[in-house]
Amino acid sequence: MEKPKKDPKEMRHGYTTGACATAATKAALTALLTKEEQETATIHLPVGKDATFTMDVCVFEQESVRCETIKDAGDDPDATHKARIVSTVRLVEKPGIHLDGGVGVGRVTKPGLPVDVGLAAINPVPRKMIIGVVEELIQEFSITCGVEVIISVPDGEEIAKKTLNGRLGIVGGISILGTRGTVVPFSTSAYMASIVQAISVAKSAGCKHVVITTGGRSEKYGMAEYPDLPEEAFIEMGDFVGFTLKHCKRLGIERVSLVGMMGKFSKVAQGVMMVHSKSAPINFEFLAQLAKAAGADEATLAEVLEANTASHVGDMMLERGLHDFFYQMCKCCCYASLDHIRGGLTLSTSLYSMKGELLGRAENIATVNEDDWYRG
Repeated sequence: MEKPKKDPKEMRHGYTTGACATAATKAALTALLTKEEQETATIHLPVGKDATFTMDVCVFEQESVRCETIKDAGDDPDATHKARIVSTVRLVEKPGIHLDGGVGVGRVTKPGLPVDVGLAAINPVPRKMIIGVVEELIQEFSITCGVEVIISVPDGEEIAKKTLNGRLGIVGGISILGTRGTVVPFSTSAYMASIVQAISVAKSAGCKHVVITTGGRSEKYGMAEYPDLPEEAFIEMGDFVGFTLKHCKRLGIERVSLVGMMGKFSKVAQGVMMVHSKSAPINFEFLAQLAKAAGADEATLAEVLEANTASHVGDMMLERGLHDFFYQMCKCCCYASLDHIRGGLTLSTSLYSMKGELLGRAENIATVNEDDWYRG
């Protein structure tokens, strides 16, 4: 018997591995400094609210404290749901905060990721969160020595087999992730319903122009690019590019601006309208052809074909001053999108780096020029 689908409003949010690691770190360092076992830890999440985490384990070892919490992904059970996230903290002579990954946390071996080669795969926002709680306790307890924090995930290497980490050159375990701190339940029907609702709200608010983004970060960039648009005009489409465009057309929106980053928009450019990481791999031959059209030499084209990620390719283009590459990609995004929905909208595409730098833009395209469109 098929389980009844939950109403989107009733779906339970969970927490990221980054939030869990931050809470475990706070509990471990607090225990170390107070010499009292910690059962919980409350942290402030990037999404703007506090959350309290229960410690499954709080153990005093020779010179350190180890705290463990179990990740709860809410109604979005991903590969790391119920993973044991561990933080081991000790005081060291060398001043400063020394954060690293232990067992089950991957290590970056290839460029093109938001973490430098050689470092533990603890992404920028979780890294900032962990360092932040340590800094607060250093100040509160007037610590003058250094603090070492090791994040580990005992089953991380096994869990990583269910992710794309291996292909991305992250070896030995999972990544510590999360830009919000919370995990929004990923129900396809629920998410699609929320997109349609958001477009309807925009239409009701009188918006003829909407900005659709792949997530919170790209939405922030879009809001900065289009400051005159009301809040209702900004819609997070997630991975559902084609679905969102079709409903914009159906609901009578006239102009749509797509705002995103290299990874997902490199797929849109080649006509992939569902851009989840598992839906289609990055087509590096397609990117090489766009690079060639932008004036890349043979050596650069060879590097593109061996690249690790689409962001890595973007970095190459920036380094070599091949800015036309980004315009070509944005134009292909517009053409592929118009082809998918059979016209009826005026589209623009803006492409950003992960640091918020505008890489390229194609504006106000309403028809497909077949003579100017490389399809791959």
